[in-house]
Amino acid sequence: MNEREIWIDWMRVVACFFVMLTHSCEPFYLGGDGSLILTKADAIWVSILNVLPRAAVVLFVVASSYLQFPLHYSTGEFLRRRAVRVLVPFAIWTVAYALCWGEPVQNFKDLLLNFNYAAGHLWFVYMMLGVYLLMPLLSPWAEKVGKKELQVYLALWLFTTLIPFIRQWAGGAQPVIYGPSGIPNPARYPLWGEASWNMYGLFYYVSGFFGYLLLGLYFRKFVGRLSWKKTLAYALPLFAVGFVICSQGFFRAVMADAKGVFPVAGKVELAALWEGPWLNDTFGVALMSIAWILFFRKIERGSAFYEKVLLPVSQASYGMYLCHLFILVAVAGWVRDAMGLGAEGILGPVWTTPVEIGTIAIVSFVLVAVISVLVRRIPKVGKWIMG
Repeated sequence: MNEREIWIDWMRVVACFFVMLTHSCEPFYLGGDGSLILTKADAIWVSILNVLPRAAVVLFVVASSYLQFPLHYSTGEFLRRRAVRVLVPFAIWTVAYALCWGEPVQNFKDLLLNFNYAAGHLWFVYMMLGVYLLMPLLSPWAEKVGKKELQVYLALWLFTTLIPFIRQWAGGAQPVIYGPSGIPNPARYPLWGEASWNMYGLFYYVSGFFGYLLLGLYFRKFVGRLSWKKTLAYALPLFAVGFVICSQGFFRAVMADAKGVFPVAGKVELAALWEGPWLNDTFGVALMSIAWILFFRKIERGSAFYEKVLLPVSQASYGMYLCHLFILVAVAGWVRDAMGLGAEGILGPVWTTPVEIGTIAIVSFVLVAVISVLVRRIPKVGKWIMG
C-alpha cells in the first residue's frame, strides 16, 4: 500500500463516475433527429451537470502520465504491457457492442476503419493508444527536462486550448460538414499555416491531449505537496473560471438557437456546436482539470474503505469504462419512463431532470462497479475481460 499513489486511485474512481454522469446527461440534449432539449430548465441543468464532470477523460490521461511517464522500462516491454492491459479488453467489448447494438454486419465492416459509433465512448481507447505511442519518443527528454522548460511547453499548449474560441471569433458561425458514418465535423477557420490543403499548422503538434501528458509529468516532477490553504487558493478560482467558460458557452449557444422557444431541436450537428465550449482540448476544461488534480493530490492516506472498496473499483476502472453503456442505457430508459420528461415529469418541470440525471448516474455507477469487480476476480479470464 505504501508504494501506491492513493490519490490516483481516488481520481480514477471519481473519473469513472464523472464519465457516467456525463453520459447520463446526454439524453436530455441528444434526441429526435439528433439534438433535442425539451425545456429551458433542461438546458440549465445540462449546462451545470454536464460541465461538472467534463474533466473525466483528462483525469485518466493524467493518471497514466503520472504513473508511466517517463517510462520505467524498455519501449518493447512498455508497449507489450499496454497491449495486454488495453487492447485485449478493448477487442472483447468492441465485439460485444458490434453484436448487440445496430447492424452487426455493417458494424464489423466499420470496425476496419474506426470504432462503432453506437458505442461512441470507445474513441477514448484510440486516443489513449496514441498517447502511449508518444511516451517512448518523449521519455528521454522527460527525464532531463527542467521546470522552466516544461512550463514553456505547457504555456504553449494552454494557448492552443483557446484556438477553438479564436476560430469562432475569426470565422463567425461555423458551417458543419459530415465525416464517416454521418458524424459531423465543424469546418475549420484556418490559422497560422493551416489551409484547405494543409491542416498541420504551427500548433498542431503541441495541442490536444499532448498537453495532459505533460501536465501529469509536471505534477510528478515539480509540484510538491501543498497545504490545504494553497490548494484551495489555486483550485477554487481555476475551477470556477473553467466552469463558467464551459457552462455559459453551452447555455448561450442553446439559447441563441432556441430564440426563447422550447423545445429546441435539430440535426446532430447542432448539438456538436453546443458542445464546442466543453470539448477536452478547450481552455475551460483544462482549468477545471488542473483544479481537480490539485484537489485529489491532497488525499494521502489509505483506510479500510480504500483497501476493501475503492482500490478494487480503481483496478477495474478501465473495464468499467468499456462496459458501462450497456447498463447505463438500460437504467436511463427505466428512470425516464418511470419519472417522465420535461414539463410532464413527476417532480415538475424544474426538478425532474436533475433527479433523473443523478439517479441514472449513481445507479449505473454502483451496478457497473459491482459487476466489473466481480468479473475481474474470475480466475484466469477476469483480467483479460476487464483489464
